[in-house]
Amino acid sequence: MDVIELSWWQLAMAATLVLALAGCVYWARLGVGNSLLIAAARTALQLTLVGFVLEALFAVGKPLWVALMGLGMLLLAGREVMARQNYRLRGAWGFAIGTVSMFVSAFSVTVLMLIVVIGPTPWYSPQYAIPLLGMLLGNTMTGIALALDRLTEGVRRERQLVEGRLMLGQTWREACGELRRDAMRSGLMPIINAMAAAGIVSLPGMMTGQILSGTAPALAVKYQILIMFTIAAGTGFGTFLAVSVASRRLFDSNERLRLDRLKSA
Repeated sequence: MDVIELSWWQLAMAATLVLALAGCVYWARLGVGNSLLIAAARTALQLTLVGFVLEALFAVGKPLWVALMGLGMLLLAGREVMARQNYRLRGAWGFAIGTVSMFVSAFSVTVLMLIVVIGPTPWYSPQYAIPLLGMLLGNTMTGIALALDRLTEGVRRERQLVEGRLMLGQTWREACGELRRDAMRSGLMPIINAMAAAGIVSLPGMMTGQILSGTAPALAVKYQILIMFTIAAGTGFGTFLAVSVASRRLFDSNERLRLDRLKSA
């Protein structure tokens, strides 16, 4: 089946729906009209630029350029994790925890899937590596950001409870154990909901894109199952690591709660 080409004027017609929504937002005085329009403009600009970059990258196919592209995606995702928290750790910790957690989880799972499961030749083929890493980073980023935000908000809100438990002789892990578990649950909830609803409530994005491009539905389903499982693994491991390191950073060597290590966004 041939793929139907889309022209820029057809995309502009779709953009009128966003403009109409922005008008409704302004009329309802929701206060997010500018954010909506800016986000729509960024979507169009960023995806257009990425399209040109990927075309050049696919043509070259060198591992160095694939690695540089992945590193750039990782650093931008780390910045987004930090920016989405109302309270974040001071200094380099605020950026490093999310970035390193995504590197350990998303990159490891991506390499594992490329080498062991999918097996393209070469294994770093940008046609497979970049889209897979992008989907993993995007979802892992959301999970880690939600988890860290829930953790810092919870520790600030339950400060007296945590300090009271410390005074009773509990370790820092015991004092904030429920807060840590709640943060991890928050990070995992989006992917759990997505897997539970996949195929019943919604058709996931990758599967929809493959079907629209002419891929057989059965093959698209297999790829989507693979992606969902890898996203769940990457998000879960990244969330566990980020919450563990961040919660330890909130206590000093004497196991005293150190909220002064947080700063408001």
